[in-house]
Amino acid sequence: MAHAVDTPPPAPLVERARALTRDGRRRVLGIAGAPGAGKSTLAARLAAVLGGDRAVVVPMDGFHLAGAELERLGRAHRKGAPDTFDGHGYVALLTRLRAPEPGVTVYAPAFDRALEEPVAGAVPVPPEVPLVVTEGNYLLHDDGPWARVRPLLDEVWYVQPDEAERVRRLVARHIAFGRAPEDARRWVDRSDEANARLVARGRDRADLVVPQY
Repeated sequence: MAHAVDTPPPAPLVERARALTRDGRRRVLGIAGAPGAGKSTLAARLAAVLGGDRAVVVPMDGFHLAGAELERLGRAHRKGAPDTFDGHGYVALLTRLRAPEPGVTVYAPAFDRALEEPVAGAVPVPPEVPLVVTEGNYLLHDDGPWARVRPLLDEVWYVQPDEAERVRRLVARHIAFGRAPEDARRWVDRSDEANARLVARGRDRADLVVPQY
């Protein structure tokens, strides 16, 4: 669930994120993009540079439906599509995060790629932390519960790397977490790229496009 922070983000991105925290009020920064774009890496590195007392990362992927529920619903073969997440739950969490209660730590879920399952209560968000960085595919999607996400975000950045590099990284990630190379390529072609095309429709709703990460 964690990401190594070896290269800090470009200074203009760090400064833009830091500017959101200057008045001390809780702000929520969204980082959107297609599967494999580098959203979680950018979010983790931003939070590391800003410091744990200034920023916390809350991944949208924590709202994946559990594998058993996807099987029950007949959706396991297209895991990662909008209706394979608890979108309403994500909206409810963002609503809580925008209005922190004094003395109340909010616990957000995360996603464990080794288990391929969400993990409840994995990310503590203390009320005094001024910036929540949330990242995921569907922050700019405009259908169903996802249409309620964008108004809850103060800014959204869209990460758009070179497409060939994004697909290469995505295949490599699936292999690293246990898929055979041919199976990884088939999954990317059938499922991930269908989701990527859907994600790309929201690009123009972003405040900033990050061309490579």
